[in-house]
Amino acid sequence: MKPGIGDRFQEETKYGRGRLGGGYLDWRARPEPVKRYPDAPRFKLDPPQREGGLPLWEAVGRRRSVREYRNIPMTKAELSQLIWAGQGVTTKISGYELRAAPSAGALYPVETYLFIQNVDGLEKGIYHYSVKEHELELIRQADFRPALAEAALDQEFLAEAAIVFAWTAVFGRSKWKYRERAYRYVYLDAGHIAQNVALAAVALGLGSCQVAALYDDEVNALLGVDGEEESVLYLTSVGRP
Repeated sequence: MKPGIGDRFQEETKYGRGRLGGGYLDWRARPEPVKRYPDAPRFKLDPPQREGGLPLWEAVGRRRSVREYRNIPMTKAELSQLIWAGQGVTTKISGYELRAAPSAGALYPVETYLFIQNVDGLEKGIYHYSVKEHELELIRQADFRPALAEAALDQEFLAEAAIVFAWTAVFGRSKWKYRERAYRYVYLDAGHIAQNVALAAVALGLGSCQVAALYDDEVNALLGVDGEEESVLYLTSVGRP
């Protein structure tokens, strides 16, 4: 088989002794570590629960991809717990706000958006997660269920979920330090986050399904991101099985 762009990417981003691809870090040029929508309506999330719940090993054993959901709303408390499990701040050390999922260099290039479709007390629409405040910022209020399913290769179960996470990468946050190797790391970061959410869903008695089959630019258009400096990586649907 003729080598393609994926083969070249894998080869050209390898680390070897004496060639790590790094260099001097220009701290003045470091991108902003978080994204904000200062003019958006904001919704405070419930404080996350840090004790009790399903044992970890049981949650791991019960995790399955769930593509059928009942038309029963999710609570804001459940939503808060899922978001915190994926990207929430868990501790602060030496000025760093460390999160629930690991990130290369603690640079956190992944942004969390949510298609809210059936949550008590929240209107349907696209929201952005404000990490530092543990709040949601409403970007666009509308019913995006048909458009989202269509943009994800017509996978109708996405329209039936109570929420759909959409994770994007702000590539410059990682490229500032890791250059082209950064593209490997942003996908790893997204995988860590999605797995945390999948396990949290099991612990809450919910079902989830991770989706990478999507029309990138159509989802980017829904989110209002440019597809170059910031682009969608991954989706996760969550609902009551």
